[in-house]
Amino acid sequence: MYRIIVMVKQVPDTANISGKVMKEDGTVNRAKLPAIFNHEDKEALEMALQIKDEFGAEVNVITMGPPRASDMLKECLFMGADKAYLISDRKFAGSDTLATSYVLSEAIRSLGKFDFVFAGRQAIDGDTAQVGPQTAEKLGLPQITYAEKILELKGDKIKVKRRIDGGYEIVEAQTPILITVVKDSNEPRPFSAKRVMIYKNAKTLLDLQKMADENQLLYVESLVEEYKAKGLYIETLTAEDFPNMDYSRLGLHGSPTKVHKVESVVLAGGEYENIEPTKEGISKLIDELLNDHILG
Repeated sequence: MYRIIVMVKQVPDTANISGKVMKEDGTVNRAKLPAIFNHEDKEALEMALQIKDEFGAEVNVITMGPPRASDMLKECLFMGADKAYLISDRKFAGSDTLATSYVLSEAIRSLGKFDFVFAGRQAIDGDTAQVGPQTAEKLGLPQITYAEKILELKGDKIKVKRRIDGGYEIVEAQTPILITVVKDSNEPRPFSAKRVMIYKNAKTLLDLQKMADENQLLYVESLVEEYKAKGLYIETLTAEDFPNMDYSRLGLHGSPTKVHKVESVVLAGGEYENIEPTKEGISKLIDELLNDHILG
């Protein structure tokens, strides 16, 4: 049976960006935007679940983010993931792709042996497509990017169709491997009603701490053991859980990328001229393009 880790991310809904979403330090004020499941990550999860369905696998999902990202982890459990891990610590705040990939690589190492790491090609809040490849590099893994479909899986050999400009490639590799999944590679499955009924009550450590604070008869340690026994505990990993963590590589301090300014760009129409689809019209268009030094 294969063991799979899927990196997922809860992202701000960039379709609703306003001028107040940037902080003075150049980071996104995520509280100002609704949070959604990054769609390419959901497609990566679907690809992992297809391996589980056909070949048998344990699917683990991890996300690095604030406590509210646990809502997305529940969605992963609703779809069919077996275990979920929240990587959350104030020391990680403000991380760029370099710092994020470092934390994720340390988290993946802490989870033990695996065959596959899946991730979406990129997240809509950054559009860099860097975290997957950077994580592979830090883990010393081979990688296949822009994966569109798994064509064959036999033992430790996998054959993948990957999308490229103007066509596709068929590549073969050996596990363990990291694979990033491109948009529209598949249609993520709907939630399982049975799994929703089971995992809607899943809790993180923060959730259990709140329960204990509200009821003096409850103790966090006992609640953690109880929810672990039920399979309803979403484990929270902090910087302290990684003994080899280099704190100088975390958060803003470990992030060389800085955003100094964000502007809203409005595309407005100006003067235009209709070009007739005739020989004379095309000749006139070419002459104007030459005169404006757009051509030639």
